[in-house]
Amino acid sequence: MFVNTQMRMFVLILYILGRSVFVIGNKKINILYLIADDLRPTLGCYSDPVVKSPNIDQLASMSKVFNNAYAQQAVCAPSRVSFLTSRRPDTTKLYDFNSYWRVHAGNYTTIPQYFKSNGYTTLSVGKVFHPGIASNHTDDYPYSWSVPPYHPPSFKYEKRKVCKDKDGTLHSNLLCAVDVSEMPLGTLPDMENTAEAVRLLKSMADSHTAFFLAVGFYKPHIPFRIPKEYLKLYPIENISMPPDPDVPKKLPDVAYNPWTDIRKREDVQALNVSFPYGPIPKDFQLQIRQHYFASVSYVDAQVGKILHTLDDLGLSKNTIVVFSSDHGWSLGEHGEWAKYSNFDVATRVPLIVFKPGVTSPLPSPGEKTFPFIDVFQSTRERFGKGQQVKSTVELVDIFPTLSNLAGLRPVRRCPPRSFEIELCTDGSNLASLIRNPEKDVSRESYSFSQYPRPSDSIQENSDLPDLADIRVMGYSIRSLDFRYTLWVGFDPAQCQPNMTDLHAGELYMVAEDPGQDNNIFNELEYGVVLRKLGVRSSWSDSLQHHIMYFSNSLKSKMIL
Repeated sequence: MFVNTQMRMFVLILYILGRSVFVIGNKKINILYLIADDLRPTLGCYSDPVVKSPNIDQLASMSKVFNNAYAQQAVCAPSRVSFLTSRRPDTTKLYDFNSYWRVHAGNYTTIPQYFKSNGYTTLSVGKVFHPGIASNHTDDYPYSWSVPPYHPPSFKYEKRKVCKDKDGTLHSNLLCAVDVSEMPLGTLPDMENTAEAVRLLKSMADSHTAFFLAVGFYKPHIPFRIPKEYLKLYPIENISMPPDPDVPKKLPDVAYNPWTDIRKREDVQALNVSFPYGPIPKDFQLQIRQHYFASVSYVDAQVGKILHTLDDLGLSKNTIVVFSSDHGWSLGEHGEWAKYSNFDVATRVPLIVFKPGVTSPLPSPGEKTFPFIDVFQSTRERFGKGQQVKSTVELVDIFPTLSNLAGLRPVRRCPPRSFEIELCTDGSNLASLIRNPEKDVSRESYSFSQYPRPSDSIQENSDLPDLADIRVMGYSIRSLDFRYTLWVGFDPAQCQPNMTDLHAGELYMVAEDPGQDNNIFNELEYGVVLRKLGVRSSWSDSLQHHIMYFSNSLKSKMIL
């Protein structure tokens, strides 16, 4: 829903004035939640050797940086609904884009809704909830937001033929570096998002109301429609192929993502790539990687401008900042592109949490916390990597963690079946890890991800099946030591797995196989290593069944 900026500002002013009598003297800490789209931890602060991300690196240098954070499903709408409600996909019953959880599953409380109920002005800019049916075509307004969410007018051109080819003709391409002045409206969506976020921060700076501002960037999501100058940061001759560009020999067909959405782009269609494995020609693969890296630097610049404004307005000393993504993105690893799988490259995300006076000292008078850094002039060695956390965490952990850090009432853990409970969390409170620099590695911590498939065989809709077409669900457990996945039968009418209907399995020992290229699921001598999987309970029903079935299956193989 597009709302005129002036009207939104008028509504916001009325909202603040109407509440100001109740909030004078309020010392609540603000929340700035920055969400990238399809961003894996391809950042300098995550030791990426290629990407230039100085503004995010600067934020990380003063924050807790979670090195092993994972999404619950590697596709936009299910992941966003999951972490914004702190419920797993089997509870939200959203595996595609075609239902609204408040109607289809339960009237669950969201993160911004919880802060709104605690006196915060809650504001949404860009892609926070996924637009469309999954957020009731309103971005969950008015439940989650104090005023109607902002969507940039230029986004309506995102999938249109605006990518200029070498001959000057316009196409709907995957690779779409542009001259911004030639674009419709003379701008791009994330530039508009940044400008709106800056305006909202300025409007809130003099108010007495604490704010929860979520800013959702559209990049590096495809198409790679970004300012062309960012490609100059990544000369094509400096781009390399992934270390494991081939499909693993022991990968079950059901686990493979055929990157159908990539194939629909005109420039990819012109390559006549065979289905399902391809591969894409090497020179085009290098261009995809180049454009992805350039898109990350473009997002970094937007993050830097918003943080710089936060600083200029004196808000950085009283604002928690969270930076994350909805899931990762494959860049040719395992012969895959995009997301749509349980591999780490699709599920692992950056998660950075800054709390002034906790993750870094409060600034001295006149000292800047987040000066803007021009990515075209920065050096990679400027910043440290912040306080690194190695323990395995999940995006569903953000809700209980933020509420704790902000001093709100704690959100209780959900019981095994929580469909009738509006407010609870399937996640864990990470505040102790953030407050205590000495507390870190737990080898008994786990993350859970899942991905649906229409069949054991690879089909055109294998990357994103509609709910009615789902017949197999892959449940994946990730620890610091391994990733273990069971592909089991699934009833879409009941949103219920049959854990006794085993279709395939995957097991990767991360120390010996960090790229997850060697599936040793059928190698019995590794069974004893997997006993740890049964130690953690209090998950949703399907995941508890997962663990129970896993334990029973090992016993039946006589390997425990």
